[in-house]
Amino acid sequence: MDTNQRQALERLIAIAKKNTGQCRRVADFLLSWFNGPVCGGWGVTDVWHLDRCILNDIRIVFDFICEDTSYPDTFGYYDDLQEIARLWRPQIFESVPAAQA
Repeated sequence: MDTNQRQALERLIAIAKKNTGQCRRVADFLLSWFNGPVCGGWGVTDVWHLDRCILNDIRIVFDFICEDTSYPDTFGYYDDLQEIARLWRPQIFESVPAAQA
C-alpha cells in the first residue's frame, strides 16, 4: 500500500466513524472489504450519494483492493474496522460474549 492509498483509506476510516448518510455508505464499503459475509455487502449505487472527494478516495482504495489480495487488517487497521463494525453493525456483537468480541 503506497502513501496515497494509505491516506485515502485513513480518510475513509475517519469518515466511517461518524454518523451521516455518507458515513454509512463509506462504512458499508469498508466493512464489505473487511468481512463481507459477516458485515454485509456494499451497494455500488451508493456512489451516487457521495461527495466527489469521498468518491475519489473510494476509487483509490477500490483500485488497491483489485490489485492486492489483502484485507484492511493486514495493514494495521483491525481495531479501526472493529470500531466501525460496532458502530454500524452492533447486531454482530450482541450475541458474542465480551471476552470474545
